[in-house]
Amino acid sequence: MSLMKRDAVTKGHAPLVRGFTTSVRPRVAVSSCLLGAPIRYFGGHRFLADELDRFVEWVPVCPEMEAGLGAPRETLRLERGDRLVQGRSRTDVTEAIAAAAEERIRTLDIDGYVFKARNPSCGLHGIPTYAGNQVVDHQGRGLFAGKIMEAFPMVPVEDEARLDNAALREAFIERIFALARLRVLLAATWHPCDLVKFHSRHMMQLLAHDATGYQEAGRIVFYTRRGDPRMAYAEVFQRTFSRRASIRRNVNVLQHCLGLVGNALDAVRRADLAEAIAAYARRQVPLHVPTAMLLERACGEEARYVRDQTYFAPYPSELRVHDGQ
Repeated sequence: MSLMKRDAVTKGHAPLVRGFTTSVRPRVAVSSCLLGAPIRYFGGHRFLADELDRFVEWVPVCPEMEAGLGAPRETLRLERGDRLVQGRSRTDVTEAIAAAAEERIRTLDIDGYVFKARNPSCGLHGIPTYAGNQVVDHQGRGLFAGKIMEAFPMVPVEDEARLDNAALREAFIERIFALARLRVLLAATWHPCDLVKFHSRHMMQLLAHDATGYQEAGRIVFYTRRGDPRMAYAEVFQRTFSRRASIRRNVNVLQHCLGLVGNALDAVRRADLAEAIAAYARRQVPLHVPTAMLLERACGEEARYVRDQTYFAPYPSELRVHDGQ
């Protein structure tokens, strides 16, 4: 993007990107038992209930309760043909769970979903599939989870077991906050300048996920002459964030930002930043080392643009959980 155009898109918006990041609360659907609801799997999940809780708006969901199975209840198991059957009575509850899913699909407006792991209705993967009393594979997906994912293909989903992995947890958190900001943009009264400002703050974050999506989003923002392009932009934005950021793409972003502010730095500081980026590329230091140095040393007329990037504060700093990539 040219300097003239970048100056145009950054005029008038506050330089405190952290406030922009934390001013929205992602709306996250969650299996009710993971928040400690006394259903079947009572207990909750520490990260969800104790750490993420104060930053998000939960939408608790229990498909078994919504299907009228009650609590306590018989265990369910997944059988061939994507049938859900109660283990002891052999009652087929497939249609009831499917109906509960369809009802939820009509009302959900969410930025993410956390499912109960290894659950025949909610599990994302690895669910045992039965033929009679024999397990024939462990490749099943919960009936309810499958229907939700089919209806909301761009909504980030995880289960509580995968959220114990720091890298997966951070990737999920980054996406739900990005989609929450997008949701707020789409809900607001349409003003072209709002989309320009939104995109200008997300440019480096988009680039870290996918260069093609970054370019496509920019074309929509700066070259759409008529109408409201937000829905087209939202499709590209969500698709771009569905790709994981990588070390190679992060290095590209860091070098791009260094190029923007480098002329305002003395030779020693510029060399220090270049070496920090190279060390990150070699996996010798975590990502926060070069990003912190960039923010600390950014000066000159381009510094405001760099500091305003959501790339440097994609979610509240209290949730920072992973420094490896």
